[in-house]
Amino acid sequence: MKEQGIGHSHAKIILMGEHSVVYGQPAIALPLPNVKLTAQLTANDKGKQLIESRYFSGAFSQLPEQMKGIHKLINHLMDIFDGHNDGWTLSIKSDLPAERGMGSSAATAIAIIRAFFEFYGKVLDRETLLQLADIEEKVTHRSPSGLDAATVSSTSPIYFIKGEKGTPITMNLHATMVIADTGIKGATKEAIDAVKTELSVNPTKANERIKHLGKLTNQAKDFLNNDEVEKLGITLTTAHQDLVALNVSNPALDKLVQVANQNNAFGAKLTGGGRGGCMFAITHTALDARRLAVILQANGAQQIWLQPLNENDMEESY
Repeated sequence: MKEQGIGHSHAKIILMGEHSVVYGQPAIALPLPNVKLTAQLTANDKGKQLIESRYFSGAFSQLPEQMKGIHKLINHLMDIFDGHNDGWTLSIKSDLPAERGMGSSAATAIAIIRAFFEFYGKVLDRETLLQLADIEEKVTHRSPSGLDAATVSSTSPIYFIKGEKGTPITMNLHATMVIADTGIKGATKEAIDAVKTELSVNPTKANERIKHLGKLTNQAKDFLNNDEVEKLGITLTTAHQDLVALNVSNPALDKLVQVANQNNAFGAKLTGGGRGGCMFAITHTALDARRLAVILQANGAQQIWLQPLNENDMEESY
């Protein structure tokens, strides 16, 4: 056992395919290395096990109900390392907002696992990492696809089809992403129900939208690889229109998408469950992104993140 173990992870964002992925269409998720989460496990000589985080600070045994996935994961890790009697303080520092579709729970799990393995001096392979993360995600999300954990622990975009293993894909894109939070918690269940209603009431049109979203996702995959930023932008905006037609957007998201497209973004769309949460836009340069960020904040965005999308610059900070 070492004096300290540190684990890192980051946010993710669904580039394309939210909702349509439920119906067998592909999705693409991007890692967001600029939106970081760090778990630091430090030995203490008091024999106590303590948690320090923005949601809860206190004894590990007193973790609240909303963190029961973390509780189960840590208990399992202590089983692995025979560490139930060891004293430690786990500090979790996160830039990720909760309930915004950016993978907060998965990122927390990944960082904690990495911190524990470093603390106990054990080698951690990727397969084990994702299997352990699934312990937490099954509690938090009941039937997780595995996409969140795979992306928040990766430096490559993930191409995903339900029921299949996600595949890393190449990204060669000279652009910067601007992510804006509406300040409204996403309502994924409501949005899922809205899509089901559309499929029931307007089955032909709704199925056409879902298939079209799948087609757009495959086009986006090629545009990412070929540095076709303008074409990608058009694809994003078109996808947003399909999602609006499926009733998974809301006025706050639509306003920010419209503002972005009116202010030199190549394209914009909602991301995640919808009915709140975040949208994003694509710009050419970091300077363009900063300018757009100011405009989006003036139009109601509560928080902004910038992420360069050239793989060589993924770790660059703004």
